[in-house]
Amino acid sequence: MKTESAVQFPTASRIHVALAVENLKQSEAFYRALFGQESTKTRAGYAKFEVVEPPVNLSLNAFGGETGPNNPVAHFGIQVKSTAAVEAVSDRLEKSGLQTRKEENVTCCYTVQNKVWAADPDGNQWEVYVVLDDEGAYHHSSQNNCCADLKQAVKEGDLTAAQAALRSEATTACGCGTGN
Repeated sequence: MKTESAVQFPTASRIHVALAVENLKQSEAFYRALFGQESTKTRAGYAKFEVVEPPVNLSLNAFGGETGPNNPVAHFGIQVKSTAAVEAVSDRLEKSGLQTRKEENVTCCYTVQNKVWAADPDGNQWEVYVVLDDEGAYHHSSQNNCCADLKQAVKEGDLTAAQAALRSEATTACGCGTGN
């Protein structure tokens, strides 16, 4: 089984942020200008910028509803170079008494990954992950009503309901709260 990253980057780790965006084309143009580079991966409803300086992996996820500065973030993450690094962070989180959720060989953001998830005290989801294959075929769950509560809350501008939906088991099961 593969345990080393299929994606190379010059630092030992880098921050990963997944943003829900209303207009993918406009958002891509903004981040192209901000980072001074083209996106490194584009798919239907998805774009990724892997930037060396500052070291970040930023993914843009078309949300299909209103977004803005007070709307929930899809998730945050730290990309590492090996499954051993994921396991080290998982062990550290668990020893600190934090609840974790591990995933192995999952398809996420059009890649295959091993990862561990934990939530901060405000419910913000963080993932630590390694990309094992950079060409996964899928992005999100294909469930028809996946994340319906989250989408409706964001459409209505109800931040409290959106945050509750992000924490719900139904949302994380289909991948909207976790970036799967």
